[in-house]
Amino acid sequence: MRLAGWAVWLLGSVAVAADPEQTWPAFRGPLGNGVALSKTAPIRWSETEGVRWKTFIHGKGWSSPVVWGRRIWMTTATPDGKELFAVCLDREDGRILWDRKVFDVPRPAFCHPFNSYASPTPVVEPGRVYVHYGSAGTACLDSADGRILWERRDLPCDHYRGAGSSPILWNDLLILTFDGFDQQYLAALDKQTGRTVWKKSRDILYSTSDGDFHKAFSTPAVVTVGGKPELISPAAEATFAYDPATGNELWRVVHGGMNVSSRPVFGHGLIYLTSGHTAHLLAVRQGQTALPGQATTLSEAAIAWKVTRGVPTRSSLLLAGDYLFMVSDQGVASCLEARTGKTCWQKRLGGGFSASPVHCNGCIYFADEEGKTHVVRASPEFELLAVNQLEQGCLASPAIVEGALYLRTRTHLYRIEAAANPDQP
Repeated sequence: MRLAGWAVWLLGSVAVAADPEQTWPAFRGPLGNGVALSKTAPIRWSETEGVRWKTFIHGKGWSSPVVWGRRIWMTTATPDGKELFAVCLDREDGRILWDRKVFDVPRPAFCHPFNSYASPTPVVEPGRVYVHYGSAGTACLDSADGRILWERRDLPCDHYRGAGSSPILWNDLLILTFDGFDQQYLAALDKQTGRTVWKKSRDILYSTSDGDFHKAFSTPAVVTVGGKPELISPAAEATFAYDPATGNELWRVVHGGMNVSSRPVFGHGLIYLTSGHTAHLLAVRQGQTALPGQATTLSEAAIAWKVTRGVPTRSSLLLAGDYLFMVSDQGVASCLEARTGKTCWQKRLGGGFSASPVHCNGCIYFADEEGKTHVVRASPEFELLAVNQLEQGCLASPAIVEGALYLRTRTHLYRIEAAANPDQP
């Protein structure tokens, strides 16, 4: 993918450091789409090969690691959800620099055992890291020592089976998503103070009154269309576009489904979305407009193409150049032509998949729940480069920074490197 094609992502991600290879600042990386800026990454490893360090992370949490300079941050929680933590590690040697209990929760809401009380991924920028545990609380921490600079615990939502949507930064706003059983809304907070700048309730005529079908776990993204930003935010039954500065609705596309968790990706004049449990993939044409001050439901003509085979309900899509890659919950990986949706290849990798794939230097990394990471060439012809086994599996999505792969398994965080790979693509 050309750098020029990435420019639209910078508006929706945090400011990139002087050396962009040293950052993985939010869910899905520096550009929000799973594409690493690093020029290299390891291809083969195991518990005894390629592991620079391995650090035990206490508790249970599926948030992805975020990286800025020499430090790594993530969240975790006690399995019962009564204590919520943020952890900071040294990127060079894996030492835990601080381990901050952010919140005590005397009576945690129910969380499905497959989920965790610390699944949303933090966001980091110079001096600050923002941690989010759904309705249990959101906090801004000093990234140096973990001091709480501000907190919010008054944004209610019955997640019913636990939270999953990650926060994003846009300009001076921290944008949060609450798509729960009982209510569904977005909130934009002033990142300096935590004050609410805007709050927007979803206005959806649901097809059922069962709140279980009103839930979603997606993380929004911002794209620039015609010189103006649009906040693309998937929900149950529909995906919305908002003005990120005000929360005003711009348009929506109705696609059905609930529990959508895939983050949108953009390219070739299209917005790529999934529908959640109905497992549909849609390519929506960018540039949809409505009359000033009026929202609109897009017609079928706004949808360039649809796919219904091999679509994930949990992991996000990956756009690499002219091709779209994905892996279903049951381990079927696919490569599609991004402009047309035509299937180039579809292969069963096996295992269950929740972590989102990442791309670096012509390779796609698919990490499964059983400890295997499949490395596949980012090509319209299927080529499996390696299958790498660790002791525990991944529900958190990987990060790649300066040639190192950071994998969070159920128990540990790994830094994986390769001194030299003669068959590096």
